[in-house]
This record gives sequence, structure tokens and C-alpha cells, in this order.
Amino acid sequence: MKLENEFLCVEIAEAGAEVVRIFDRKNGTEVLWEGDPLYWKRHSPVLFPNVGKTFRNQVLINGEPYPTSQHGFARDQIFTCVNSSKEEASFLLVSSKETQKAYPYEFKLYIDYRLREKELEVKWRVENCGDKQMYFTIGGHPAFRFAKKEEKKEDYALKFPGKESLSYILIDPDTGTGRPETKYVLELADGMCPLTEEMFEQDALVFDGGQIEEVWLCRKDGTPYVGLRCGGFLNFGIWSVKDAPFVCLEPWEGRCDDYGFAGDISEKAGIISLEEKDIFVKSYNIIVA
Repeated sequence: MKLENEFLCVEIAEAGAEVVRIFDRKNGTEVLWEGDPLYWKRHSPVLFPNVGKTFRNQVLINGEPYPTSQHGFARDQIFTCVNSSKEEASFLLVSSKETQKAYPYEFKLYIDYRLREKELEVKWRVENCGDKQMYFTIGGHPAFRFAKKEEKKEDYALKFPGKESLSYILIDPDTGTGRPETKYVLELADGMCPLTEEMFEQDALVFDGGQIEEVWLCRKDGTPYVGLRCGGFLNFGIWSVKDAPFVCLEPWEGRCDDYGFAGDISEKAGIISLEEKDIFVKSYNIIVA
């Protein structure tokens, strides 16, 4: 599926309803990571019904244990395109007997894309189709590649408009779960910090508490390259791979389990609770400078 206007060309795969290309026509630049498996095979997966990992790779739902995979199963499912035009498309995933082996809820997950000039709006709609309360987390994981092949992380910076500093936690390397008992400070100068390889030596930086509503990947002189506007999101992740020429800017509603969490899904911090027949809606925008 292709969306395009005079500024951008966007391609979306039915597998995972994943955006696999954002091409800046004005600058002749590929903005989205191309999915080279040397570093990371994905582009911008949708994370559902869980963001990150659960402790010991299982979740308790009404006392019953269910197996989980990192970032959930939606990114590996085939979605159906239910609506499309030159600048808009909508994709749908419906629960099945197979999904209920890992997640015992009846749901519909819509991923809507809308192209407007140099912005791509990404909207999630989750519908509880069952007769009981439903719990989940959901997130985005877009990876933005550097404009030139020879560029490295040190050629770029991150800008958080209006912020003087941010607080983050790190991931436990053995379990992939959060360690909120230790908090770190990301110091900013004029809202900016340099992008470095050292930032990701312990995996992702995880920001809780709705701290990030807008972030830009800039060249180190402050020139904007690509940004995210994500007001109202509870959590945010920033991640990359060693020596990889990209960085992921990830708006999340909910995140991985805390280390050692063994409670029911309903007790998880930041969990989304959706009543019978209710619909959850959340959106963010990718902005090409």
C-alpha cells in the first residue's frame, strides 16, 4: 500500500500494518530505516498487546498464565486493508483462536494512517469485542535512519522542546524488564543532547510519567531532520543497536513489566483497561523537516 503527496511517499505492508518506507521527495532522502537485518530487520512495528517484555515471558490473566513474546504478536500478523485512498489507509486485525492462545480476549485492532503535507499521522483504535474487561499496552517503534550512509550517531542530536532535563530508567539485561528503582537524568542544553553510541550500552532508555510530548532527531548543529509529536503518551523509549545508523523514537502507552512483577495483568503499572464494547484511541505524528 502506498500513500503519497508532493512531499512524501509512504509505503505500508499488510504484514503487521507496518510502515516500511518514508521517502522525503523534496530532499531525495529515505527517512525510515530500511530493515537491514545486519542491525535490525524491522522498520516501525506496532507493539500490541504488550510493549516490551513481561517478567519470565508470561502474563497472568484472571490467575491463568499465558505465554508472551517481546512486543506482542500484532507485528507478526497479517492485517486486512479495509479502507484506502491516495493519502489515507486503514488496516484491521481481528482476534482469532490462534491469538487467544496467548491473549484470551476478543478484539479489533485498527491501524489508521493519514498523510498531510510533511506529516504522517498514525492512529490506533482498539475495540473490546468481548463481554469482559480487557487489558493491554500498545506502542510505536519507528526507526529513523541517518540521511547519509557515512553518517554516525555522533553526527546527530536529540531535541526535546521546552525541556531542561528528563528522567529515565534502564532495562535489566537478563529479563528485558524495567528497573524503576534506579533513575538516571538526561541533562539537556537548550533542550538538546548529543546522540552517542554510549547511550545504548544497556539497551533502551525508558521515560515514564508522560515526560515526552515532542522529540526531534536533529543534526548536531540543531537543524531538524525528523520529529515525533506524541502528546498524552505515558511512556517513551529511545533505542538503537551498536554502530547502527538509525535511532528509534518510540511512543508507548504502557511499557515492559518491572523486574520481578508477578501479579495479574490488571495490577500492572500503566496497564490500559477497556470495558466491554469500549474503544481506545491514541495517535502520534511523524514530521519530516
